[in-house]
Amino acid sequence: MTTVSMVVFYLGYGQGIKGTVMSDSNIPIDQAKIMLNGNVISYTNDLGQFNLTDASLRLPLKISVTKEGFYVKEDVLNKNNQIIILTSLLASEILDPVVLSATYKKKSGVLIPTTTISQQTIEQFNPTSLINVVNQTSGVYIQSGAINTNRITIRGVGSRTLFGTNKIRAYFNGIPITNGAGETAIDSYNANSTATIEIIKGPKATQYGTNLGGTLLLSSKEAVNDGATFNSEYTVGSFGLLKNTLGLSIQENDLNIQYSYDHLHVDGYRENNTYNRNGHLLSIEKSIGKNFSVDVIVQHINSFAQIASSLSREDFDENPVQAAFTWGQAKGFEKNRSLLLGSSITSAISETLSNTTSIYYSYLDHYEPRPFNILDEETNGYGARSIFAKSYTVNGRKAKYSTGAEWNQDFYKWDTIENLYESNNGDGSLEGAQISANEEIRSSLNAFATTTIPLTNSLQAEIGMNVNVTNYKYFDTFNPNDNSNDGNRNFDPIIAPNLNLLYRVGSQLQFFGNISRGFNYPSIEETLTPEGAVNPEIGPEKGWNYEIGVTLGFFNNALKITPQIYLISITDLLVAERIGNDQFIGRNAGKTEHKGIETEITYSEDITQKLSLQSYANIEYNAHQFIDFIDGDEDFSGNDLTGVPKNKISVGLSLQHDTGIFMSTNYQYIGTQPLTDENSLYSDAFELLNIQMGIRKRLFNNLDFELLAGVDNVANIKYASSILINASSFGGNAPRYYYPGNPRNVYSSLRLSYNL
Repeated sequence: MTTVSMVVFYLGYGQGIKGTVMSDSNIPIDQAKIMLNGNVISYTNDLGQFNLTDASLRLPLKISVTKEGFYVKEDVLNKNNQIIILTSLLASEILDPVVLSATYKKKSGVLIPTTTISQQTIEQFNPTSLINVVNQTSGVYIQSGAINTNRITIRGVGSRTLFGTNKIRAYFNGIPITNGAGETAIDSYNANSTATIEIIKGPKATQYGTNLGGTLLLSSKEAVNDGATFNSEYTVGSFGLLKNTLGLSIQENDLNIQYSYDHLHVDGYRENNTYNRNGHLLSIEKSIGKNFSVDVIVQHINSFAQIASSLSREDFDENPVQAAFTWGQAKGFEKNRSLLLGSSITSAISETLSNTTSIYYSYLDHYEPRPFNILDEETNGYGARSIFAKSYTVNGRKAKYSTGAEWNQDFYKWDTIENLYESNNGDGSLEGAQISANEEIRSSLNAFATTTIPLTNSLQAEIGMNVNVTNYKYFDTFNPNDNSNDGNRNFDPIIAPNLNLLYRVGSQLQFFGNISRGFNYPSIEETLTPEGAVNPEIGPEKGWNYEIGVTLGFFNNALKITPQIYLISITDLLVAERIGNDQFIGRNAGKTEHKGIETEITYSEDITQKLSLQSYANIEYNAHQFIDFIDGDEDFSGNDLTGVPKNKISVGLSLQHDTGIFMSTNYQYIGTQPLTDENSLYSDAFELLNIQMGIRKRLFNNLDFELLAGVDNVANIKYASSILINASSFGGNAPRYYYPGNPRNVYSSLRLSYNL
């Protein structure tokens, strides 16, 4: 490790007014609403803590606290770290249960601790993307070759996907954004419009598909103040960075409207590396009487991204700015046009039963000239999701139950076309003759049920079950009928049980554990042979997740330590072996074990009455291995899993002064990663340090102002932000394993918020 690791500071948005919400039985209450003048200004975390960051707020402060199943409590905060006690409702007084089913649109509801990234945390990072902020989470690592080229791994699951992400499931405001092939594109989502990101590691979120990697739940911002608020943020920076976000929020009685427009342009650090995106997001929430509410979401995105691709070790060391030769000659790029439409209706069926039903449509038009061919794709996706939630009592204790189903179907068309860039006089890609034309219908049905039962006052159990049925129908529309490769693949139903246990000992100690089963279906490349025929042998990979952990609180929960140990045992490992340009053979090729230890530490303190400090350290060590993996004549059993860093450390501190001045920095260490299955080659470890500082002020009664500046990769470290595992060598050229990360770069943002 370099000297960068010897001194690390994270001086960022601090927390001005803090407190804790507890039940009358001395149990912390999570996700309680902290309200001021009828507006939600904060939520409590899993230890019942809340933080009010608005610099204009002063003690004493009159607030109200609400949580389903408890009486509303009005209180006056006279000091920091004040404890507020909520009294439980009687069984006959349980609040309107609309909140129960609607909760699952933006929160997992998983009993044991998950990781939620708040809006305040998102704003402490470069607003270009969500990658850096997500990468601070222990157990999660996003390889980012470019803004549009990302591979998300959670506890090592997903590391064998060569391009993109397909081992997790993701939702946006409760609407699935993972397509029928399991692929998720996180680069489409604007950091400025994102309120929270909840990360569930492993398959323990029964109501969200039980993917082995886990689940991401993204939620959009909501209007906080009554009336209309106009927001604007303008960011400029290195490598031609220009980002402009405009937003309008309206909150009036039972109506909440959020609209945002976002433009992002980056010339890029490398050749053939320009990125341009324009996005619109509209979210409407309307309550109809006491028993109904309707939500509508509309998102439209246009993006254009040039592709520099990966480099050999020699090119990475000598000239990382260059694009891969053939990609530069072809001027390769991808162009996307996407649309997401969704609507949800929440209804109170009785005093204890509610339902939320969503329908959605997604569209993607993708065009990508590559050196070896041109890919032209179109996907139309349809789906529905319905969940019932019920509260009941067991031995006088409150319990809850949820059940539902999610169905989705993709109609996917893709053509490949010759790329005649070599005969196009240096003007890049040029369409030639058509090579193939294909269609596929991908259908999936998840049925699920979960119940959370208080076994004692301190011990709770969550028991769940997910049943999945999936099938693919493939049509070769290019070849004549007698030579057609048409075929179907109906996978056997998969049953995935789940058990979570949570044991609380007072307000500062809790133990938790999980046993759950999960699965991942093969990608398009893995379900077809290189000749385009359906691969009858390929099947889903399946596995069991085991984890135990403890949350320790000290100094009235100012210091919180959460160590946990996990094991994911995966059989029928999916392997996509690359045998040529755009040619793969997929198979189930063995067994892996993903073992690791993760420790999350947070600490906050008021240094003075005007200066507050918050810090964190997320540390992980893993021993992911192939247990049984034979590839032809080679036996890789016992080797380290390819494409996963063995160690990852994220450290930070935060500081904010009462005057509105703040500073922030985050540090990360990424350990070495095996580049090949035989472990003959490893990537280099590296460290990154980012710094941000600024000032936030209320200029007038209705105008908030914020100016900030940041530096990413302060030490100007040369590193690979993504690697391509098992890279092949074609035409006598060296294999291209490395995507160069950005060197030192700066940015500055101006944010304005005007209450109309």
